[in-house]
Amino acid sequence: MNAMAVPRRRGARDWIVDSSAFLLAVLFALMGAAEFPEFPTEPVLPVWLRGVDALLTLLACLSLWWRRRWPVQIAVALVLFSAVSGMVSGAMLIALFSLAVHRPPRTSLAVYGLSVGAAFVNSALWSDPHAPFLVLFLLGAALQGAVTGWGLTVHHRRELVESLRDRAVHAETEARLRAEHAQHQVREAMAREIHDVLGHRLSLLSVHAGALEYRPDASAEEVARSAKVIRESAHQALQDLREVIGVLRAPVGELPQPTMADLQQLVEEADEAGARVEFVEGYSGAVPERTGRAAYRIVQEGLTNVRKHAPGADTRVLVRGAPGDGLLVEVRNGPSPGPEPDATGGDGRGQGLAGLAERVSLASGHLEHGPDAGGGWRLSAWLPWPV
Repeated sequence: MNAMAVPRRRGARDWIVDSSAFLLAVLFALMGAAEFPEFPTEPVLPVWLRGVDALLTLLACLSLWWRRRWPVQIAVALVLFSAVSGMVSGAMLIALFSLAVHRPPRTSLAVYGLSVGAAFVNSALWSDPHAPFLVLFLLGAALQGAVTGWGLTVHHRRELVESLRDRAVHAETEARLRAEHAQHQVREAMAREIHDVLGHRLSLLSVHAGALEYRPDASAEEVARSAKVIRESAHQALQDLREVIGVLRAPVGELPQPTMADLQQLVEEADEAGARVEFVEGYSGAVPERTGRAAYRIVQEGLTNVRKHAPGADTRVLVRGAPGDGLLVEVRNGPSPGPEPDATGGDGRGQGLAGLAERVSLASGHLEHGPDAGGGWRLSAWLPWPV
């Protein structure tokens, strides 16, 4: 709670509380001014002095309306006035309570100490023959202490509520940021899946469509075979896209992921597209699901890049490893028999390898890629294979 905060505008509740405090202070003053002839407790004062005392007491009661704006000044003034006047005791107690609520405990306790001294002076000036001095003094100090303690309790309770409110706001903000981060990660994951799945299918379409375009003298059988591959690839791409969109729409679900068992079909599809792919397997045992999925995506991205940038090049896919040694996945192609297709125009070159490097890193592996000595390209990754 900010001790120097600008006072807020009075609401209906504030008007009710301030009016009640003012009336209570006036009631205390009237009770202090009442005379009981059978129990004379105060010396008879001149009329003018009683009038001044009453006027000052009324001003003290009226000052309670501004106790939130100047709690320290009003409390100190009323404490000092209470040392010589008993009628201001009610207003002084209310000012002590308000001070304890709106200011730090250190300030409240300092003013309370001053009020104890004022109670001592008041008990000495206005002695009561029916009650010992010490009793009056301790009674006044205890009453002021109880009011100050009550105000401190309210002060700490408000601080606690404010702290809990800040915590709730902070927790809500953190939850929103975590949700946004999770959504961002999901979007990135889905973008990688769409790139890997559709990029492979569309590259097959591009190869066969290009063959039809540049070979107008192709036989009817070759045209039919290419048209069949184009139709099947387009259908499969549409099915893959439907699976991805279905996961995005479903409240709970996971995109069906490929495994090591699907590698053979992937290589056969690439070989049918005219890439002349050699597949070498050198592993035994059940490959972990996460490692197998990453290996499939590596081979898929490598074959897609061969079709894009080195169509017709001889390609070799090597998958080798064992539990404890890790899994080596390598896609190596020779130089393209023809010129490399024009890849300008925003085809996303490099985005697949960047996403692949991130996927391999998440699997605790490492990725290498670049041209080899024979003029071709090599994509190699090592993936952990725990025992």
